[in-house]
Amino acid sequence: MTGIGLNGPSRLAWLIVAALTVLQVMWSALAIASPDEWKREGWNKTDFTKLRVNAEEIISGGPPKDGIPSIDDPAFETIGASHDLSPNEPVIGLEIGGDARAYPLRILTWHEIVNDQIGGVPVTVTYCPLCNAAIVFDRRLKGAVLDFGTTGKLRHSDLIMYDRQTESWWQQFTGGAIVGAYAGQELKVIPSRLESFADFTSRHPNGKILAPNNPTSRDYGRNPYEGYDTSAAPFLFRGALPKGIDPMARVVIVRSVGAAPSIVSLQTLRERGSIVLGDLTLRWKPGQASALDTDRISEGRDVGTVEAYRMVAGTRQPAAYDVTFAFVANAFHPGAEIDGR
Repeated sequence: MTGIGLNGPSRLAWLIVAALTVLQVMWSALAIASPDEWKREGWNKTDFTKLRVNAEEIISGGPPKDGIPSIDDPAFETIGASHDLSPNEPVIGLEIGGDARAYPLRILTWHEIVNDQIGGVPVTVTYCPLCNAAIVFDRRLKGAVLDFGTTGKLRHSDLIMYDRQTESWWQQFTGGAIVGAYAGQELKVIPSRLESFADFTSRHPNGKILAPNNPTSRDYGRNPYEGYDTSAAPFLFRGALPKGIDPMARVVIVRSVGAAPSIVSLQTLRERGSIVLGDLTLRWKPGQASALDTDRISEGRDVGTVEAYRMVAGTRQPAAYDVTFAFVANAFHPGAEIDGR
């Protein structure tokens, strides 16, 4: 979505964007989104008779379809290659079948989706800056392998993806299809870790690092959302804010198949160092920069890295989790308890 800034000379730009956001929300309240409008935007292949959410919740994030381009032919470098990554920079660490890869947020901030295959498994690596949601999905569904792009739409300030096979719309935070032929279907979440580059290289010294296909096409390493995660409220969000906790406070959400997620305040986890909830263990360590703080990601304040695992038959099994904002947890899990808020 459109980059924002809150500090120094960018304050005027932020005020202008904020004013435009208010106007957009006011206008969208009058001009309710509808399938007819979406079809006029070129979504002729999408089956809008299958709509699983309130159409009024879906708004434009600014860019058009594929205006934020996914990476469909990813290139990788070795750990020892020359690159600009600082040890504290955040990456999505993923390992499948002995194949370990790091997807830096300095790249995903500008592309949001990487369609890849790792360890023989087709995956979609996703990052929504407005929700700080870094989630990896298995892109196989019902015998098909799907490829994903960005719709330019948001729901609860979260990225809405689409698959290029049916042009169904998918909620990035849940992995569920909300519009189209696949409405009601869900992608399988693959456990990954949002961690510092130093932690990834320590765990996987022979791992690979996602490299830009065209290093000069974006200002990789710059945060276009400067000051976002310390702002008073989320951007392009229409909905109730959580009570008893700052809406922009980070929380850890651990997904459980067939059960409610476990949600823990990151600040509480940071203070305690570790939290045990039944068979689930959460640990925190310092060393990872926020991707949504200062102008340069490498200079962001230290928000640390979370490890989540379950004990299964005496062995540690990584748990699928995400470190997001409290307003996101409240939007997608209304009424859910946040431990340590």
